[in-house]
Amino acid sequence: MYNIALVSSSVRIGRNSQRVALFLNNYIKENNLATVDLIDLCEYKFPVFDERLRYMKDPPANVLQFAERIIKAEGVIVVTPEYNGGYPAALKNAIDLLYPEWKRKPVGLSTVSAGSFGGAQVGPSLAFLFVRIGALVTPAVFRVPTVQNSYDENGVPVDKEASDRRAKTFLDEFFWLVEARKRMSD
Repeated sequence: MYNIALVSSSVRIGRNSQRVALFLNNYIKENNLATVDLIDLCEYKFPVFDERLRYMKDPPANVLQFAERIIKAEGVIVVTPEYNGGYPAALKNAIDLLYPEWKRKPVGLSTVSAGSFGGAQVGPSLAFLFVRIGALVTPAVFRVPTVQNSYDENGVPVDKEASDRRAKTFLDEFFWLVEARKRMSD
């Protein structure tokens, strides 16, 4: 069984993307696809980025813990809202803290918006960032438009059948990449 990290990237009060992170967490566990380490960036309160972990003289304990969780994961799914066409500063900060830890790490993206496009603008820029630092990004994206109407606070979808179908398509691609990466490492 795979060990994956699921990053909930919004630290905003009243965040809705957490609903999708909870849905994916529950879906993966219910379908016995992997063990999931749900990483909520809201719990970290990282300092504003001033240096990568590997160059820090005395790294904070939470940065070391975050890095260890990413290192241990065979793949990472990032759930991010779209803010003005981009991703949250907390996510960029967390990504930039690490560098070799992302190298050849399979990454799946779930983009979320309150509007009708499901974070279509944030996906390409976030994928570019991950590719730029050497991660392997799945082509499939789990997009969620009008998230506030699609999932409740516990991650329960309004339309379970449609959500499950879309999650399966997304996760099939993600786990294919995780398995391919694992075979290339063996």
